[in-house]
Amino acid sequence: MYGNGATILKKAKTVFFFTLLACYLCPMQDYGVIRSENQFFKTLNNVLIDIKREDLLHPEVSGNKLRKLKYNILHAQEESINTIVTYGGAFSNHIAATSAAAKIASLSSIGIIRGEELGLNLKKTLTSNNTLLTAHNNGMKFHFVTRESYKQKDDQYYRELFKEHGKLMIIPEGGTNQLAIQGTKEILTDLDKSQYDFIAVAGGTGGTAAGIIESSAPNQKVLVFSALKGGFLKEEINKLTLRSNFQVFSEDRFGGYARSDNELIKYMNARFRESGVPLDPIYTSKMMFHLEDLILKGVFPKDSRILAIHTGGLQAIAGYNQMLKRKRREEITYEFEI
Repeated sequence: MYGNGATILKKAKTVFFFTLLACYLCPMQDYGVIRSENQFFKTLNNVLIDIKREDLLHPEVSGNKLRKLKYNILHAQEESINTIVTYGGAFSNHIAATSAAAKIASLSSIGIIRGEELGLNLKKTLTSNNTLLTAHNNGMKFHFVTRESYKQKDDQYYRELFKEHGKLMIIPEGGTNQLAIQGTKEILTDLDKSQYDFIAVAGGTGGTAAGIIESSAPNQKVLVFSALKGGFLKEEINKLTLRSNFQVFSEDRFGGYARSDNELIKYMNARFRESGVPLDPIYTSKMMFHLEDLILKGVFPKDSRILAIHTGGLQAIAGYNQMLKRKRREEITYEFEI
Protein backbone atom coordinates (compact mmCIF):
# COMPACT_ATOMS: atom_id res chain seq x y z
CA MET A 1 0.00 0.00 0.00
CA TYR A 2 2.74 2.44 0.94
CA GLY A 3 5.47 1.27 -1.48
CA ASN A 4 9.01 0.21 -0.72
CA GLY A 5 11.73 2.45 0.68
CA ALA A 6 13.32 3.20 -2.70
CA THR A 7 9.99 4.32 -4.18
CA ILE A 8 9.26 6.54 -1.20
CA LEU A 9 12.73 8.10 -1.47
CA LYS A 10 12.26 8.81 -5.18
CA LYS A 11 8.92 10.50 -4.49
CA ALA A 12 10.50 12.49 -1.65
CA LYS A 13 13.23 13.73 -4.00
CA THR A 14 10.59 14.79 -6.53
CA VAL A 15 8.68 16.74 -3.89
CA PHE A 16 11.96 18.23 -2.65
CA PHE A 17 12.81 19.41 -6.16
CA PHE A 18 9.49 21.19 -6.60
CA THR A 19 9.55 22.56 -3.06
CA LEU A 20 12.87 24.26 -3.68
CA LEU A 21 11.66 25.64 -7.00
CA ALA A 22 8.43 26.83 -5.40
CA CYS A 23 10.40 29.22 -3.19
CA TYR A 24 10.96 31.32 -6.27
CA LEU A 25 7.92 30.66 -8.43
CA CYS A 26 5.19 33.16 -9.16
CA PRO A 27 2.04 32.79 -7.03
CA MET A 28 -0.06 31.54 -9.95
CA GLN A 29 0.67 27.81 -9.75
CA ASP A 30 -0.89 24.51 -8.88
CA TYR A 31 1.17 21.69 -7.38
CA GLY A 32 3.48 20.45 -10.11
CA VAL A 33 2.04 22.92 -12.65
CA ILE A 34 4.26 25.97 -13.01
CA ARG A 35 2.61 29.26 -13.92
CA SER A 36 4.15 32.61 -14.80
CA GLU A 37 2.48 36.01 -15.01
CA ASN A 38 1.79 38.11 -18.09
CA GLN A 39 2.94 41.74 -18.03
CA PHE A 40 2.05 44.66 -20.27
CA PHE A 41 4.99 45.54 -22.52
CA LYS A 42 3.84 48.02 -25.14
CA THR A 43 1.02 49.16 -27.40
CA LEU A 44 2.13 50.06 -30.89
CA ASN A 45 -0.10 51.01 -33.85
CA ASN A 46 -3.17 49.75 -31.96
CA VAL A 47 -1.50 46.37 -31.41
CA LEU A 48 -1.07 45.13 -27.83
CA ILE A 49 2.09 43.32 -26.73
CA ASP A 50 2.09 41.49 -23.41
CA ILE A 51 5.08 39.48 -22.24
CA LYS A 52 4.96 36.24 -20.27
CA ARG A 53 7.59 36.51 -17.53
CA GLU A 54 9.03 33.02 -17.64
CA ASP A 55 12.34 34.63 -16.71
CA LEU A 56 11.03 35.07 -13.15
CA LEU A 57 10.37 31.39 -12.50
CA HIS A 58 13.71 30.73 -10.81
CA PRO A 59 16.97 32.70 -10.40
CA GLU A 60 19.11 30.02 -12.09
CA VAL A 61 16.78 27.51 -13.74
CA SER A 62 14.74 30.20 -15.44
CA GLY A 63 12.49 30.54 -18.44
CA ASN A 64 12.25 27.75 -20.97
CA LYS A 65 15.15 25.93 -19.29
CA LEU A 66 13.02 25.14 -16.26
CA ARG A 67 10.29 23.89 -18.59
CA LYS A 68 12.69 21.73 -20.59
CA LEU A 69 14.49 20.32 -17.58
CA LYS A 70 11.44 19.65 -15.40
CA TYR A 71 10.52 16.23 -16.80
CA ASN A 72 14.12 15.34 -17.66
CA ILE A 73 15.13 15.76 -14.00
CA LEU A 74 12.07 13.86 -12.78
CA HIS A 75 12.87 11.05 -15.23
CA ALA A 76 16.45 10.93 -13.96
CA GLN A 77 15.22 10.60 -10.39
CA GLU A 78 12.66 7.94 -11.25
CA GLU A 79 15.32 5.88 -13.08
CA SER A 80 17.94 6.27 -10.30
CA ILE A 81 20.29 8.10 -12.64
CA ASN A 82 23.41 9.52 -10.98
CA THR A 83 24.75 11.96 -13.54
CA ILE A 84 23.37 14.33 -16.15
CA VAL A 85 25.59 14.88 -19.21
CA THR A 86 24.83 17.63 -21.69
CA TYR A 87 26.32 19.87 -24.37
CA GLY A 88 26.74 23.63 -24.69
CA GLY A 89 28.83 26.61 -25.67
CA ALA A 90 30.79 28.82 -23.32
CA PHE A 91 27.82 31.16 -22.71
CA SER A 92 25.07 28.55 -22.85
CA ASN A 93 21.96 29.24 -20.77
CA HIS A 94 21.32 25.50 -20.92
CA ILE A 95 24.68 24.66 -19.31
CA ALA A 96 24.10 27.09 -16.44
CA ALA A 97 20.51 25.94 -15.87
CA THR A 98 21.30 22.22 -16.07
CA SER A 99 24.06 22.57 -13.48
CA ALA A 100 21.66 24.34 -11.12
CA ALA A 101 18.80 21.87 -11.63
CA ALA A 102 21.14 18.92 -11.11
CA LYS A 103 22.45 20.46 -7.91
CA ILE A 104 18.91 21.02 -6.59
CA ALA A 105 18.02 17.41 -7.40
CA SER A 106 21.24 16.06 -5.81
CA LEU A 107 22.57 14.81 -9.16
CA SER A 108 26.06 15.13 -10.61
CA SER A 109 26.46 16.98 -13.91
CA ILE A 110 29.01 17.04 -16.72
CA GLY A 111 29.12 19.70 -19.44
CA ILE A 112 30.71 18.94 -22.80
CA ILE A 113 31.82 22.44 -23.73
CA ARG A 114 32.57 23.70 -27.25
CA GLY A 115 36.06 25.25 -27.38
CA GLU A 116 39.06 23.17 -26.32
CA GLU A 117 41.10 26.32 -25.67
CA LEU A 118 38.81 27.25 -22.77
CA GLY A 119 40.12 24.31 -20.76
CA LEU A 120 43.81 25.17 -21.13
CA ASN A 121 43.62 27.61 -18.22
CA LEU A 122 40.34 26.96 -16.43
CA LYS A 123 41.04 29.45 -13.66
CA LYS A 124 41.49 32.24 -16.22
CA THR A 125 38.40 31.13 -18.15
CA LEU A 126 36.24 31.23 -15.03
CA THR A 127 37.33 34.78 -14.18
CA SER A 128 36.03 36.03 -17.53
CA ASN A 129 33.03 33.76 -18.08
CA ASN A 130 30.12 34.09 -15.68
CA THR A 131 28.18 31.23 -17.29
CA LEU A 132 30.90 28.65 -16.75
CA LEU A 133 31.68 30.08 -13.32
CA THR A 134 28.03 29.58 -12.33
CA ALA A 135 28.05 26.01 -13.63
CA HIS A 136 31.38 25.31 -11.90
CA ASN A 137 30.05 26.63 -8.60
CA ASN A 138 27.03 24.34 -9.01
CA GLY A 139 29.40 21.38 -9.17
CA MET A 140 29.36 20.73 -12.92
CA LYS A 141 32.47 19.02 -14.29
CA PHE A 142 33.68 20.26 -17.68
CA HIS A 143 34.94 18.33 -20.67
CA PHE A 144 36.24 20.79 -23.25
CA VAL A 145 36.37 19.63 -26.88
CA THR A 146 37.33 21.07 -30.23
CA ARG A 147 34.61 22.63 -32.32
CA GLU A 148 34.90 19.79 -34.83
CA SER A 149 34.50 17.12 -32.13
CA TYR A 150 31.61 19.06 -30.65
CA LYS A 151 29.70 18.88 -33.93
CA GLN A 152 29.72 15.07 -33.77
CA LYS A 153 27.92 14.86 -30.39
CA ASP A 154 28.67 11.14 -30.13
CA ASP A 155 26.46 10.12 -27.20
CA GLN A 156 27.73 6.53 -27.14
CA TYR A 157 31.35 7.71 -26.97
CA TYR A 158 30.57 9.90 -23.96
CA ARG A 159 28.61 7.14 -22.25
CA GLU A 160 31.75 5.04 -22.38
CA LEU A 161 34.05 7.92 -21.45
CA PHE A 162 32.06 8.85 -18.35
CA LYS A 163 30.93 5.37 -17.27
CA GLU A 164 32.77 5.67 -13.94
CA HIS A 165 30.25 8.36 -12.98
CA GLY A 166 27.50 5.77 -12.67
CA LYS A 167 24.20 5.63 -14.52
CA LEU A 168 24.12 8.48 -17.03
CA MET A 169 21.43 10.48 -18.76
CA ILE A 170 22.48 12.51 -21.80
CA ILE A 171 20.39 15.59 -22.55
CA PRO A 172 20.88 17.15 -26.02
CA GLU A 173 22.32 20.61 -26.66
CA GLY A 174 19.69 23.19 -25.78
CA GLY A 175 17.75 20.55 -23.83
CA THR A 176 15.31 19.64 -26.61
CA ASN A 177 13.87 16.12 -26.45
CA GLN A 178 10.38 14.68 -25.95
CA LEU A 179 10.55 15.19 -22.18
CA ALA A 180 11.44 18.84 -22.78
CA ILE A 181 8.47 19.33 -25.10
CA GLN A 182 6.24 17.78 -22.45
CA GLY A 183 7.38 20.66 -20.25
CA THR A 184 7.11 23.46 -22.80
CA LYS A 185 3.54 22.42 -23.60
CA GLU A 186 2.69 23.74 -20.13
CA ILE A 187 3.78 27.34 -20.80
CA LEU A 188 0.44 28.57 -22.18
CA THR A 189 -2.55 28.74 -19.87
CA ASP A 190 -6.19 28.42 -20.92
CA LEU A 191 -6.49 32.21 -20.62
CA ASP A 192 -3.47 32.67 -22.91
CA LYS A 193 -5.17 30.51 -25.50
CA SER A 194 -8.39 32.53 -25.37
CA GLN A 195 -7.10 36.10 -24.95
CA TYR A 196 -4.35 36.38 -27.59
CA ASP A 197 -4.31 36.18 -31.38
CA PHE A 198 -0.57 35.62 -31.76
CA ILE A 199 2.09 33.95 -29.62
CA ALA A 200 5.69 35.05 -30.19
CA VAL A 201 8.69 33.00 -29.03
CA ALA A 202 12.41 32.98 -29.72
CA GLY A 203 13.97 29.70 -30.85
CA GLY A 204 17.33 27.94 -30.94
CA THR A 205 16.70 24.20 -31.16
CA GLY A 206 12.91 24.40 -31.56
CA GLY A 207 11.81 22.60 -28.40
CA THR A 208 10.11 25.56 -26.77
CA ALA A 209 8.42 26.61 -30.00
CA ALA A 210 7.21 23.06 -30.66
CA GLY A 211 5.64 22.80 -27.21
CA ILE A 212 3.87 26.13 -27.64
CA ILE A 213 2.68 25.22 -31.14
CA GLU A 214 1.36 21.90 -29.84
CA SER A 215 -0.58 23.55 -27.00
CA SER A 216 -1.77 26.68 -28.82
CA ALA A 217 -5.41 27.22 -29.76
CA PRO A 218 -6.49 26.33 -33.31
CA ASN A 219 -7.14 29.99 -34.15
CA GLN A 220 -3.78 31.24 -32.85
CA LYS A 221 -0.66 31.75 -34.92
CA VAL A 222 2.76 31.15 -33.36
CA LEU A 223 5.59 33.40 -34.53
CA VAL A 224 9.02 31.83 -34.00
CA PHE A 225 12.03 34.15 -34.09
CA SER A 226 15.17 32.14 -34.71
CA ALA A 227 18.35 33.17 -32.90
CA LEU A 228 20.34 31.88 -35.88
CA LYS A 229 20.60 32.66 -39.55
CA GLY A 230 19.18 30.27 -42.10
CA GLY A 231 15.97 28.31 -42.48
CA PHE A 232 16.92 25.11 -40.65
CA LEU A 233 14.78 25.86 -37.57
CA LYS A 234 11.52 25.36 -39.46
CA GLU A 235 12.72 21.89 -40.49
CA GLU A 236 13.59 21.07 -36.89
CA ILE A 237 10.20 22.21 -35.61
CA ASN A 238 8.44 20.18 -38.29
CA LYS A 239 10.17 17.10 -36.84
CA LEU A 240 8.65 17.85 -33.44
CA THR A 241 5.06 18.77 -34.32
CA LEU A 242 2.54 17.98 -37.03
CA ARG A 243 0.76 21.31 -36.61
CA SER A 244 1.34 24.09 -39.13
CA ASN A 245 -0.01 27.22 -37.40
CA PHE A 246 3.41 28.83 -37.14
CA GLN A 247 5.87 30.98 -39.06
CA VAL A 248 9.64 31.14 -38.56
CA PHE A 249 11.68 34.33 -38.93
CA SER A 250 15.44 33.98 -39.47
CA GLU A 251 17.92 36.15 -37.57
CA ASP A 252 19.06 38.18 -40.55
CA ARG A 253 19.23 41.63 -38.94
CA PHE A 254 22.10 41.44 -36.45
CA GLY A 255 24.42 38.92 -38.10
CA GLY A 256 23.45 35.64 -36.46
CA TYR A 257 23.66 33.90 -33.12
CA ALA A 258 24.78 36.07 -30.17
CA ARG A 259 25.70 38.95 -32.51
CA SER A 260 24.41 42.47 -32.03
CA ASP A 261 25.00 46.10 -32.82
CA ASN A 262 24.62 49.27 -30.77
CA GLU A 263 21.05 49.72 -32.02
CA LEU A 264 19.99 46.47 -30.34
CA ILE A 265 21.73 47.38 -27.07
CA LYS A 266 20.11 50.82 -27.08
CA TYR A 267 16.76 49.16 -27.75
CA MET A 268 17.23 46.83 -24.77
CA ASN A 269 18.15 49.70 -22.45
CA ALA A 270 15.24 51.85 -23.64
CA ARG A 271 12.64 49.10 -23.26
CA PHE A 272 13.88 48.29 -19.76
CA ARG A 273 13.40 51.94 -18.72
CA GLU A 274 9.93 51.99 -20.30
CA SER A 275 8.54 48.65 -19.19
CA GLY A 276 10.79 47.38 -16.42
CA VAL A 277 11.32 44.17 -18.40
CA PRO A 278 14.97 43.13 -18.82
CA LEU A 279 15.65 41.41 -22.15
CA ASP A 280 18.57 39.10 -22.85
CA PRO A 281 20.89 39.96 -25.78
CA ILE A 282 20.71 36.61 -27.58
CA TYR A 283 17.06 35.57 -27.78
CA THR A 284 14.26 37.71 -26.35
CA SER A 285 15.64 41.14 -27.28
CA LYS A 286 15.93 40.19 -30.94
CA MET A 287 12.44 38.72 -30.92
CA MET A 288 10.95 41.89 -29.44
CA PHE A 289 12.92 44.16 -31.81
CA HIS A 290 11.72 42.15 -34.82
CA LEU A 291 8.17 42.00 -33.49
CA GLU A 292 7.96 45.78 -33.16
CA ASP A 293 9.39 46.16 -36.65
CA LEU A 294 6.67 43.88 -38.06
CA ILE A 295 3.99 45.91 -36.26
CA LEU A 296 5.33 49.18 -37.70
CA LYS A 297 5.25 47.58 -41.17
CA GLY A 298 1.53 46.86 -40.74
CA VAL A 299 1.79 43.07 -40.68
CA PHE A 300 -0.76 42.68 -37.86
CA PRO A 301 -4.44 43.63 -38.08
CA LYS A 302 -5.64 46.52 -35.93
CA ASP A 303 -6.45 45.55 -32.31
CA SER A 304 -4.38 42.37 -32.51
CA ARG A 305 -3.26 40.96 -29.17
CA ILE A 306 0.22 39.41 -29.00
CA LEU A 307 1.72 37.41 -26.15
CA ALA A 308 5.52 37.26 -26.30
CA ILE A 309 7.27 34.57 -24.25
CA HIS A 310 10.27 35.73 -22.21
CA THR A 311 12.44 32.60 -22.26
CA GLY A 312 14.95 33.85 -19.68
CA GLY A 313 18.68 33.82 -20.41
CA LEU A 314 19.46 36.88 -18.32
CA GLN A 315 22.49 35.14 -16.83
CA ALA A 316 24.26 35.79 -20.16
CA ILE A 317 24.20 39.57 -19.66
CA ALA A 318 27.27 39.65 -17.39
CA GLY A 319 29.46 37.84 -19.90
CA TYR A 320 27.97 39.76 -22.80
CA ASN A 321 28.76 43.05 -21.11
CA GLN A 322 32.36 41.94 -20.62
CA MET A 323 32.58 41.35 -24.37
CA LEU A 324 30.99 44.74 -25.13
CA LYS A 325 33.39 46.46 -22.76
CA ARG A 326 36.42 44.84 -24.41
CA LYS A 327 35.16 46.06 -27.78
CA ARG A 328 34.43 49.52 -26.33
CA ARG A 329 30.81 49.30 -27.35
CA GLU A 330 27.62 50.45 -25.70
CA GLU A 331 26.78 48.25 -22.69
CA ILE A 332 23.59 46.83 -21.22
CA THR A 333 22.91 49.26 -18.39
CA TYR A 334 20.63 47.15 -16.18
CA GLU A 335 23.02 44.28 -15.41
CA PHE A 336 23.10 45.12 -11.71
CA GLU A 337 19.41 46.05 -11.41
CA ILE A 338 17.98 42.58 -12.04
